[in-house]
Amino acid sequence: MTYKTSLKLNENIVAVLCYIGVWMTGILFLLIEPDNKFVRFHALQSIIVFLPLSIIVFMLGWIPYYGWLLADLAGFFAVFVQLVLIIMAWRGSKFKLPIIGKKAYDYIYK
Repeated sequence: MTYKTSLKLNENIVAVLCYIGVWMTGILFLLIEPDNKFVRFHALQSIIVFLPLSIIVFMLGWIPYYGWLLADLAGFFAVFVQLVLIIMAWRGSKFKLPIIGKKAYDYIYK
């Protein structure tokens, strides 16, 4: 069963959009989607995962000599996690990353 959101879109599509713009769209959809818990869960998980990852990649880039390599590796990891979360959201799953996903799930659903 598909549920509509306040944007009149399928909730799976909006959940995918939460991950497309990493933490920025997560904040956006957390603010504009007051009722749909599925979308709010994915938006919060996007914020909790990708905001620290963005800061880490940025900070690693400032390390002399090998920082760019570490930043690239962390960036590739972030893209991999992003793709996994996009696929799971598209399928309609409440896929929770270890620790972080459980915190987001508990905050939204309880």
